Amino acid sequence: MKQTLQRFATLAGLFLVMALQAEPNASLRAAPGKVYIYKTTHGQPQKMEIYFPATPGNGTNKVPGVLLFHGGGWKGGDLSQFRYACAYFAKRGLVAATANYYMHSDAEAKALPKGVSRKRVCVTDAVSALRWFKQHADEFGMDSNRVVIGGGSAGGHIALLGTLQRELDDAADPKGIDTSVLGYLFFCSAFTTDGKDNDKLVDAFAQLKPGIAPSLFLFGEQDPWLPATEKLVPALRKTGASAHLLVADNVGHMFFMKPSWYDCALVECDRFLVKLGVLSGEPLVHKPASMDFDPKKSSF
Repeated sequence: MKQTLQRFATLAGLFLVMALQAEPNASLRAAPGKVYIYKTTHGQPQKMEIYFPATPGNGTNKVPGVLLFHGGGWKGGDLSQFRYACAYFAKRGLVAATANYYMHSDAEAKALPKGVSRKRVCVTDAVSALRWFKQHADEFGMDSNRVVIGGGSAGGHIALLGTLQRELDDAADPKGIDTSVLGYLFFCSAFTTDGKDNDKLVDAFAQLKPGIAPSLFLFGEQDPWLPATEKLVPALRKTGASAHLLVADNVGHMFFMKPSWYDCALVECDRFLVKLGVLSGEPLVHKPASMDFDPKKSSF
């Protein structure tokens, strides 16, 4: 048992480092979007970068929106992770945003009460970001009822939890704005297996309920987080939700940060959004001939 725990701790440290180091390749770097401050947490302004389509929405023809959160083990990462994706989605006609969120330092995390996860404050800010994004929908020419949310690694986790739980909401958030979304885009999202998270408020399995929007999960087969998602997908389906898992061969955590794989991921995201009625037409990027997700290891 002790050796198993030590092995798990080693793996945990490994994929945390991988997540923190997953910075965009030079060919994936996109200019920052327009910067907004959506709230201040513990004295730190929380930023959201927004990318707008060439033809903005208006009062009679609003466009859908997408909001993505970076990963980094609930302790690191930055907005550069999804600038490439947001720039792409804006070209496809969406209002596309990526937001950061408050993350406890290791010292702050150690000082938290027993049973209180460092993930809580991240989830709280994810809720605030979503509500702020929706609150300003008219200003952005966006349809607040057609918003898709998601993220990478820890960012995917807080995106889902932010829409499911209500106990971690910030009392200062704008009132009367719900957290419903049209769908989810999960890039190597970091979910723990059933009952393994000591804090139930940040355990996705403990928060599942009917009415969850359709989701797309993108993973590498060597990702240490994949086994949990392989349990989460059928658990979501049991609630009546539509959940799709695509697995790529011979790659690990944050595989999509490699240029060719990022485009492969965007093609699948694009097709998923077409099915949701968010987009129409064909993707603007293409998969290299030698790269694709393995249908035998995926779950539809």
